Amino acid sequence: MDNRYLAWTCLTLIVIGAINWGLIGFFQFDLVAAIFGGMSAWVSRVIYALIGLAGLYALSFYGLMDRHRDRVVSRDI
Repeated sequence: MDNRYLAWTCLTLIVIGAINWGLIGFFQFDLVAAIFGGMSAWVSRVIYALIGLAGLYALSFYGLMDRHRDRVVSRDI
């Protein structure tokens, strides 16, 4: 599997998680739980777990940003 597709999938899951947390924070409404039958439903738990794993994978993006910055800086010199 190409890392690019994995990165896009993880970013999509992170955006879904961020929107869900925003809804929880502003309106006390859990969209994932509302769609999939409550927080304790197995589908909701799987989605929460996938979003959590995507967030952990996204930590590696910091290293990619440093490498990209180094390439841009070295090109400008």
